[in-house]
Amino acid sequence: MADEPLLILDVDETLIYASAHTLEHTPQATVGPYFVHERPGLSDFLNLVQRSYKLAVWSSSTADYLEAIISATAISESSLEFVWSRSRCTPRFDPEYQSQYYLKDLKKVKRLGYSLDHLLIVEDTPQKVQRNYGNAVYVQPFYGDPNDHALEKLGAYLVSIKETANFRSVEKRGWETRFSGRSL
Repeated sequence: MADEPLLILDVDETLIYASAHTLEHTPQATVGPYFVHERPGLSDFLNLVQRSYKLAVWSSSTADYLEAIISATAISESSLEFVWSRSRCTPRFDPEYQSQYYLKDLKKVKRLGYSLDHLLIVEDTPQKVQRNYGNAVYVQPFYGDPNDHALEKLGAYLVSIKETANFRSVEKRGWETRFSGRSL
């Protein structure tokens, strides 16, 4: 298991946008009081990256909410190595904003036998992966824009680096600029 690359995906504002308010276009699903919009190209993205990576989901949302989102969207739990929710995060306090946030510490994934050299996490909030920035691929938050093309570009980028011996040695900051016109 240790030498197979693992791609961990955040959910809210990365793969989907859930809001208690309707947008101008029809949501793909409703979960409780939330209208759920999949980021455009989600199914194609997942089909593409699962050919190169083992996939997992790690969200700072509650387990019940995450389970409902996965059931209602193109994310297939059967193709995932694991699905982790807030209970696997480490709570932290941000003194500047006087609020709590949840940290995703990849040492917990390492304990499962995955090497940090062969592991990437896609996240829209850098603070949540601050201990493992060398493994992070940051995306702009998704707020329901039907013209968003981030997953198409992200898929091309991830496929382009899949053979890298150590993902932490790859400069991932600015990947969107380097791949602005490329897709698969």
